Amino acid sequence: MSQGLSIGDVVNVNVVMSPLASATRNFGALLVLGSSDVVDIGERIRQYSTADAIATDFGTTAPEYAAAALFFSQSPQPATIYIGRYAQTATHGLLVGSTLSAAQQALTNFTAVTTGALSILVDGVAENLTAIDFSADTNLNGVAATLTSAFTGVATVTWDAVYKRFTITSATTGAVSELAFATTPATGVDVAPLFGFRSTDGGRLVAGSAVETLLAGVTACANASTDWYGLYCAPLTAAAADADVLAVAGYIEAASPSRIYGVTTQAAATIDPAQTTDIASQLQSLKYKRTFVQYSSSSPHAAASLFGRAFTVDFTGNKTTITLKFKNEPGVTAETLTESQAAALLAKNCNAFVNYNNATAIIQPGVMANGYFFDEVQGLDWLQNYVQTAIFNLLYTSATKIPQSDAGVNQIVATCENAMVQSVDNGLVAPGTWNAPGFGALQQGQTLAKGYYIYAAPVSAQSQADREARKAPTIQIAAKLAGAVHSANIIINVNR
Repeated sequence: MSQGLSIGDVVNVNVVMSPLASATRNFGALLVLGSSDVVDIGERIRQYSTADAIATDFGTTAPEYAAAALFFSQSPQPATIYIGRYAQTATHGLLVGSTLSAAQQALTNFTAVTTGALSILVDGVAENLTAIDFSADTNLNGVAATLTSAFTGVATVTWDAVYKRFTITSATTGAVSELAFATTPATGVDVAPLFGFRSTDGGRLVAGSAVETLLAGVTACANASTDWYGLYCAPLTAAAADADVLAVAGYIEAASPSRIYGVTTQAAATIDPAQTTDIASQLQSLKYKRTFVQYSSSSPHAAASLFGRAFTVDFTGNKTTITLKFKNEPGVTAETLTESQAAALLAKNCNAFVNYNNATAIIQPGVMANGYFFDEVQGLDWLQNYVQTAIFNLLYTSATKIPQSDAGVNQIVATCENAMVQSVDNGLVAPGTWNAPGFGALQQGQTLAKGYYIYAAPVSAQSQADREARKAPTIQIAAKLAGAVHSANIIINVNR
């Protein structure tokens, strides 16, 4: 039967979905870098949202957990933490098996095997295991132990009940330590499929590593993920040497995207005004604005708590920005300092959680190594990313092009305007007097009634080269930081 002519000949309708806009960065995500043998260097970094989950993986004695517990103890509580791994000591080669389904985890799959075989390379040497008998094993840990015995010392096998997978670990360490995927044995029942050890099963190989520097571990985590903003290092043994801290601080200072590095020091020289070789003094002399130091005689991970309080700020809210001074550090014992010791810390731009003689304890002063306030560095990083993302989304999601005309530039200016309005709403920017050289119609000494001023040169003023390169004219924004009150001077005049 004829269907007739297509209605599309008369009315043609196309549905076009707009592309999803790019998201802004998370300026509340902390990376805790450690060397506990939980996250392997192949995985390198793992995300968590609770301290309990970290305790399950690492236990409660690991330095990674100690730092994370302070981070999550803050009120309000931050939401996201990453645990990273660096090779503080040489690491073992691994074959991490595939995640097993509930059916694949059934013990009977293994106990039915009495003449098992596994053919695999360990450190480049063929290991042909035969006569493997799992019939007496009562759980998957027992299955792993049986296979370990078959390796006769060259490797161990473990069952990870949390991630539902088996792992083979070479007995050696360093660059020569490595596994290969299992191949089909010449005789016996091939057990590789039961363990997920074949190349087709979805497991992964992790080569062993020689000892890494702390900086190498940080850069590896930066290459593995751009999702973290703050960095705290929690070495397995003693605190990192000053040279390691300085190397990482130098890297963070120049890193892109922007990040912040926090250091805890317990060196008594920090509170001695006559000492200038402590890590706080060294970082101050280098004028790093992306590294901060906290002194704590009691807690080796106090800076993680400071991170936790700062990283609760929601920059998309109203009046949500904070100053770190006057805040608390749950789980950290406050320092009782003399005036001279407190002055030494302030002179070195070193933070501390200190007792006052009115039965209170507060963080002070809340600064980076160069004296910039932490909240302003974090806030301006957010503002840079917020404006950048907004302009990118304008260009990316526009159904048609943004013309290279004054009207097109005005669209960009309007987008900048919306971003700056949010910076005023959250409390980062506020009305005030502009005390720097002016541009456009802005003059030094002029009041910024909105807290900001945006200027774009006319398109007609562009060079021909810039026009041919399809560049927008440079847009300049003047923003007045809201700041925060950290002290007050009160005079009471009394007359009778």
